This record gives sequence, structure tokens and C-alpha cells, in this order.
Amino acid sequence: MENKQILELATSFPPIVGTTPKILILGSMPGMESLKQQRYYAHPRNAFWPIITSLYGPSKKLDYSQRCELLKQQQIAVWDVLKSCRRPGSLDQHIETESMIANDFVAFLQRYPSINQILFNGGKADQVFKRYAAKQLEAAGISLLYRRLPSTSPAHAAMNYETKQRLWHQALLKTVAP
Repeated sequence: MENKQILELATSFPPIVGTTPKILILGSMPGMESLKQQRYYAHPRNAFWPIITSLYGPSKKLDYSQRCELLKQQQIAVWDVLKSCRRPGSLDQHIETESMIANDFVAFLQRYPSINQILFNGGKADQVFKRYAAKQLEAAGISLLYRRLPSTSPAHAAMNYETKQRLWHQALLKTVAP
């Protein structure tokens, strides 16, 4: 008989969202450090906040609430594809497929119809979104542009920070144009 470890259900947290976001950045599920701190991209080596603040911020020394406000001012929302799942550790590849429950994107995008593009923070977010949410959005008549960007996770070490930063900056500057 196989002794399978029982994993605790990890639950994501509410989105960072202002009143009229244009862009929704989606991760897959917060990592362990983010879940512990209840903050998006809390791992000190995650490139998300350095990339964002290098483009929009007056300083890299912004605290978390200031970073969230900065995103809202830029009409950028941040959320995760998954509402909950089981995963040992922080790696997306270890998410148990049968445990995945997606967030309600139809309701979210109906509430924020100003969103016209979704940027995926890595391949897993893109893959899971397409599997669990894309058909529901299509059925609801919600049409958006989608773009997958390299993961800002430190686990995605195949690409250096400078390349990630350049690709993220290009995507963000392109999408915020009126």
C-alpha cells in the first residue's frame, strides 16, 4: 500500500485591482512564501516587483501597499488563475491537477469590463487558464487578447533577469497605449 502524503489545500487571495484596470496579470498560484505573507510575489528572488518598479516606480524601496497602489495607478490588476489547489512546495509542476479549482473569471471580467488583455506570468498560468477558464469566457461573450510572458519566479532560471525585464517592459508598454 502506497503511503501518500496528505497535503493541505492552498488557497489564493483576492486580486490587486483598482477601479478601471486595462491589464490583468495572472500567475498560477502563489508560492509558499507569498501564501505565508499573504502578498503577491513575496519571494525575495522573484523578479516581478523589481521589473514593475523599474518601469513605473520612483524607487525600488516601495513597501507592498505602495507597490499595489502603483499597479492600480497604471491600470494593472494582478490575480491568480487558481483559487485553490494542493501542491507540495512552490513549484508549479507539483500542483496536483485533480485538486485545481479556478477563480471565477467570468464574474471578475464582467465586474471589470475595462480589462482588454491578460498577461500570463509563465507557462503554467497560461496552460491552466486555457484549460479551466477560456471556454467559459468565450461562452459568456468575453473576448480578450492573451500574451504569455516568461515566469518571474526564481525557479525559471533558464532566462536571466535582464531578458525577463526587457520582455515584460515591452509587453507592458505595448498594452498600456490607448
